[in-house]
Amino acid sequence: MELLKEIANFSGKSGLYRILKPGRGGVIVESLDDKREKSMIGASARVSVLKDISIFMQDEEKATPLGDVFASIHEKYQDTKLDAKTLSDYQLVDFMSEVLPGYDTEKVYLSDIRKIINWYNILTAYAPEVFEKSSEEQPTEESSEQPAEETK
Repeated sequence: MELLKEIANFSGKSGLYRILKPGRGGVIVESLDDKREKSMIGASARVSVLKDISIFMQDEEKATPLGDVFASIHEKYQDTKLDAKTLSDYQLVDFMSEVLPGYDTEKVYLSDIRKIINWYNILTAYAPEVFEKSSEEQPTEESSEQPAEETK
């Protein structure tokens, strides 16, 4: 999920954008859709980089990174396209409870859950490498732990 640091949402703009490089007056981005439009987003725009977003948990001292939520969704639903518009409020709550047990139901609104589902659909369609990378990272973590145990 390291690639999430290159993907952002901008306040006032729908969808997700890949951050390409900084420019004179802001940052150059590419939309994650069929058009793949490149544009300049001003320095005053409110930017939310997906890597920096976390979901509130019932334990107030904890929060779960959005990347972990996406990984959980991907694990349960693979390449199934989810449609947030067709799900009732109860189904949205059930969905979120399934992929992230213990999330804070008072701080995480239904609109947030819909946004997570929509972002997940965009990522699976236009940036599937985000999920491939996470499956490659797990074996390297395990292999890096094994030599440490052998040296003890």
